[in-house]
Amino acid sequence: MTNLQTAKSFFDACETGKGWEGCKAWCHEAATFSGQADALADVTTLAGYADWMQGLLKPVPDGRYELKAFAYDDDRDVAIAAAVFHGTHSGEGGPVAPTGRTVAADYVYFMQFEDGRIRHMTKIWNDVQSLRALGWA
Repeated sequence: MTNLQTAKSFFDACETGKGWEGCKAWCHEAATFSGQADALADVTTLAGYADWMQGLLKPVPDGRYELKAFAYDDDRDVAIAAAVFHGTHSGEGGPVAPTGRTVAADYVYFMQFEDGRIRHMTKIWNDVQSLRALGWA
């Protein structure tokens, strides 16, 4: 499997709520995570992020991604995915009762590889706009 295929497999598993159990095959066990979004301020591992995404799909059960681009930089061992997350707050478990409001949020995954597996991921995402759209902020 190429690193690009690995990144695509991880991306799909993570974005469809498989959690760390469904994502870890493509990652280093101690893979790290970063992002400049307050909603993810306490998330420092890729395991934590994968489980966070799984949890997000409880209050937003129709959550899905629309892939815009996927690329691999061989010189730097980095995969980049750009997508739009779509969903409606119709399920229980959010910070407020279901609002029925929808979100269409642009985001980017920046995945760094080492020895054929993801060792670090950065998510670029404007969480404030997303939370506002869902009626959570």
